Amino acid sequence: MDRFERLTVFVAVAEQRGFAAAARGLGLSPAAVTRAVAGLERRLGVTLLHRSTRAVSLTDEGAGFLDRARRILADLREAEQIVGGGRSVPRGQLYVTAPVLFGRLHVLPEIEDLLAAHDGLSARLMLVDRNVRIVEEGINVAVRIGVLADSALRAVAIGAVRQTIVASPAYLAKHGAPFDPADLRRHRCILGNGARVASAWSFGADGRTIVEVAPRLTVNSIDAEIRAAEAGLGLANLLSYQVADAIAAGRLVPVLADRAPPALPVSLLYEAARASMPSIRLFIDAMRARARRGAWT
Repeated sequence: MDRFERLTVFVAVAEQRGFAAAARGLGLSPAAVTRAVAGLERRLGVTLLHRSTRAVSLTDEGAGFLDRARRILADLREAEQIVGGGRSVPRGQLYVTAPVLFGRLHVLPEIEDLLAAHDGLSARLMLVDRNVRIVEEGINVAVRIGVLADSALRAVAIGAVRQTIVASPAYLAKHGAPFDPADLRRHRCILGNGARVASAWSFGADGRTIVEVAPRLTVNSIDAEIRAAEAGLGLANLLSYQVADAIAAGRLVPVLADRAPPALPVSLLYEAARASMPSIRLFIDAMRARARRGAWT
């Protein structure tokens, strides 16, 4: 095997956490997979994997090398795509990450359309409510909601979402609606534990009016937070796209809308070196078009 093939085998073993599973996935014999990893370790002069009769795990050196191996293989695939005429036809895998609910509602439909239109394209979608390392994980495009930190990555703003304080009609009938942010201190509030977790809720045109709320309930998913609010357990601080359907159906009612802070930007992040990839260009164009249609405002 050449060095690229050994890297492919190593990544497969690390991801599958086993030599036998990696061998099945690669269509190789377990012995060939074992020899490939051993040869890579000899070349590098380090042990990449801890072996046991039950499992395989990464050493510290292996964990650091895994990120680089993924990046090298991703760069190789992109180089092959460009040489093979990929500048105009989307081919290979498009790897996208996005927040869970936003991705399900607004990213997955666009990826479905791209796959339907381009037979040579495949996609991988990681939905997670935390920021992941784009370069190290080999991700092509990341959807981010909120103010971006300084980065060498290229960013494209495609829209914005608003903070929306909501409660069920039953809750408001029983406890009344807050008319001022300070009123929240006497209300029951629901908190999540995703990327926007905070008991300090901001208000006003500059976002500097801060109200510290005491949660009556804390949950670990947006879906659970929405359901708890619909059940009348308290007020929830969510984003406009997350509660649009519930508000339209009358299950939730927005409050303090006139005191909301500035909207949060929705951005696409990607490496500048990958900007010419047709799959990335098509995905960015599709998300811009979706934003222009007002899909999540």
